[in-house]
Amino acid sequence: MRLHMLVQLPLLALAGLWLGQAVPARVRAHLAPWNHQGISGLVLASVVMTVWMLPLALDAALDQPWVTAAKFLSLPLLLGLPCALSWPQAGFLVRGVFVVELIATLFRTGWLYLASPTRLCTSYLLDAQQATGQALLVAGGLLFVLAAGRLVWRRDSSCGVTRPAARSTRAGHLHPES
Repeated sequence: MRLHMLVQLPLLALAGLWLGQAVPARVRAHLAPWNHQGISGLVLASVVMTVWMLPLALDAALDQPWVTAAKFLSLPLLLGLPCALSWPQAGFLVRGVFVVELIATLFRTGWLYLASPTRLCTSYLLDAQQATGQALLVAGGLLFVLAAGRLVWRRDSSCGVTRPAARSTRAGHLHPES
C-alpha cells in the first residue's frame, strides 16, 4: 500500500509534469484563457489527487482493469500535466494554497489510515494501512518543513517580497529606500 500511494501515484504524476515540458507554446497560449493564474489547472489536479487518495479508488484500481487504466491516464494527464501548465502562471498566493492543501491532504489521509480501527482498503491488511498512514504523516511533515524552509530562506522576489531599491545621495553613498 505504501508503494502504491507513495511511489506509484507520485511517479505517474511526475510523468505528467515531464510531459508538460513538451507542450508547445501555442497550446499553452490556447489554454491560458481557461487557466487564469493557473487556478483551473491546480483545482483539477487537486480533485484528481483527492480521488486517488480515497480507499475505494485504491481498491478499485487493484480489482478493476478499467479503473487501473483510468489511474494510469488520469494521474499524468489530469494531475501532472495541469500542474506543469499551471504552476508557472500561478502567483505566490495560489501556489501557497495548493501546497498547503497538499500538506493537509497528506495529514488527513495519513491520520485516517492510521486511526481507523478497521481496514479501509479491502485489498490491504490493517498493518499495511497503518504503516501507510504513518508514511503519509511523515511525507506531509517533510513537505511542510520543505515549504516552510523555502519561505524562510528564499532570496528572490518570487514570493511577493521585494527588496528595497538603493538610492544615491550627494555624498555618493548608497542607502536603501525606507
